Amino acid sequence: MQVDHHPLAADFPEYKDTIHHLKMNNAHFAKLFTEYEDTDKAVIRAENGVEHLADVALEDLKKVRISLKDQLFQLLKSAAN
Repeated sequence: MQVDHHPLAADFPEYKDTIHHLKMNNAHFAKLFTEYEDTDKAVIRAENGVEHLADVALEDLKKVRISLKDQLFQLLKSAAN
């Protein structure tokens, strides 16, 4: 089964403009965003069998992705207020 990449804007469509604004104007957000995208792509490659990761390593990578997404979401909420 093919697993697809889900960009942050697809997960939080109501923050699409805010995501773009923060990527351009907030270095911390931009750094976290890049880390999230890279981590998400690594998870997708492993889940699709393109790269092999041990189960524990894949689970750890998924935890990192969740943590990054949570941090990004908090920044989005703060910026939108």
